[in-house]
Amino acid sequence: MMDSIDRNVDHCNVSNNATYNILSWIVAGQFALGLPLNLSVLYIFIFRFKFWKNKSIFLFNIVVADFLLVACLPAKAYHYQRGQRRSPNYIMCKTMLFMVFLNRGASIAFLVMLSIDRYFNVVHLGRRNFVKVLKKSPQISVVIWLFLLPLTIPTMLNTFECCNSYGRVNNTFSQGVTDTSREVVFFTEILLPFIILVFCTVRIVHRLRRKTVGDKSKLRRASYVVTSVVVLFSVCFLPSTIARAVLLATRLGMRPEAENVAAEVYDSLMVLSYIDCLLDPLVYCFCHSGFKVAYVTTFCPVFLQKRLLKLEFSSGMGTTTTTTSSRGRTLSLPMLDK
Repeated sequence: MMDSIDRNVDHCNVSNNATYNILSWIVAGQFALGLPLNLSVLYIFIFRFKFWKNKSIFLFNIVVADFLLVACLPAKAYHYQRGQRRSPNYIMCKTMLFMVFLNRGASIAFLVMLSIDRYFNVVHLGRRNFVKVLKKSPQISVVIWLFLLPLTIPTMLNTFECCNSYGRVNNTFSQGVTDTSREVVFFTEILLPFIILVFCTVRIVHRLRRKTVGDKSKLRRASYVVTSVVVLFSVCFLPSTIARAVLLATRLGMRPEAENVAAEVYDSLMVLSYIDCLLDPLVYCFCHSGFKVAYVTTFCPVFLQKRLLKLEFSSGMGTTTTTTSSRGRTLSLPMLDK
């Protein structure tokens, strides 16, 4: 009896079927677009671009994380279609949260590493870039994945109903610690990387505008690339993070009607965050001229290949940006080839 009461209190069922029916179709569309896109990108990375030889191991890991997250979307769409915020099945619920936490965290972690690498290449020219050394080693990528695994532990522990108990079930001290840890991980994996990305981007753009000499169009393009990363991150992840904070506030304030609305907004913005799986290849991979050429020559028709490749080389995206270090040395900066 107690189990059923807890489940009702923590309501897996939705309060507005129409909203979640729309969300289910949006998620299904994201899956339909994201699966072939990420599969095609993975194919190019492995069989045509040979990422391990082109210093693109971090990019490859971002795509792997996005692909694994896209693979979870059909289950999400299915439960939304049935009027459920989460799967009532314990194993399915845990598996979905594990995949979301792990792959979102991995995608963000490798993105931060790429941004730090660009930061050292632009702002601290001539100095030792430890990230450049790390990104050449596949073992470092494995270490990052393994480091992220413990962060999913609070989600996997059996201390909450419907995978969503914070502020509801407070039977023991350990349950409160576990639920709090899960929320801390959720907010930290978004806010801390955002601060790092903003810092790196501001310094990079400032350096490009003041210290770099060369083709102004290339400098502007480089600034757009690094700025687009922050914009993408902000659009995909910050809204759901803010909505999560509002949801917790309404729950702790014991305002059930407001909580229902907050839950709908939060789930809707979480669906928005899945767009990251579609935009990552466009923002990161296709800004790499070598990858873009490999993709175009593999999947585009011949008549379109000529036009795209002509545009590619005429725009100069395959060239490097020249900049001068504080020691007076002129170095080439392949900003768009990161």
